[in-house]
Amino acid sequence: MMAGYIIRRAFSRRNLFRLPTSALSVCQNSPVDSRHPTMANFIMETRRASSKGKSFGWLREAPPNYGPDIKASAVSQMEAAMAALSVELSKLRTGRASPGMLDHIIVETGGVKMPLNRIALVSVLDPKTLSVNPYDPETLKQLENTIVSSPLGLNPKTDGERLTVVIPPLTKEHMQAMNKLVTKSCEDTRQSIRRARQKAMEAIKKLNSILPKDDLKRLEKEVDDLTKKFIKSAEDVSKAKEKEISQG
Repeated sequence: MMAGYIIRRAFSRRNLFRLPTSALSVCQNSPVDSRHPTMANFIMETRRASSKGKSFGWLREAPPNYGPDIKASAVSQMEAAMAALSVELSKLRTGRASPGMLDHIIVETGGVKMPLNRIALVSVLDPKTLSVNPYDPETLKQLENTIVSSPLGLNPKTDGERLTVVIPPLTKEHMQAMNKLVTKSCEDTRQSIRRARQKAMEAIKKLNSILPKDDLKRLEKEVDDLTKKFIKSAEDVSKAKEKEISQG
């Protein structure tokens, strides 16, 4: 009687994996048809199959959630596009002094090439003047020559152990040229963001056989929303730069 009760309870999904060792022992000692495995062996095989991630009848695992990974990858690519835009816009000179306007300048000293902000401290003296203080006074001349040869059109002056850089006003022609570069940089960024979207959409299509249609549509909408958000951000940053340029 006891063996029959345990076997009936064992077939319950809730209790399949809850049978104590003593119960398994009873099953093993119960008389069964030698042509079929004992209930205890069935339960142990089921446990092993489940632990290895195998499908065992109604024992199926939920499909992995790929959505967060796809979105995270898209966000990473879009953020990289925005970072590249910021670098490009920082290279464009406006009529106002900004410490970051010299960051992209590469200085060669002692046979080593490094960004200017790695070998000198750049600060703003007033809205039209920058101060460049080298960490090593011996690099002062290299700094001066490099700034003069940059496309920014600046002429630094030596002031003791530092350089002062007066930012000249932009001409109308210069403003127009800068604004064209801003427009081009913005469009390049939009294209990069759209490429990230396209990659995400292609990855989502590969999940047709795994995820329900409603989940796929929701994931596609979330990627589209991310795309719109980043494109708007790129356009806002570019408009702010154009305004800064127009103010001279």
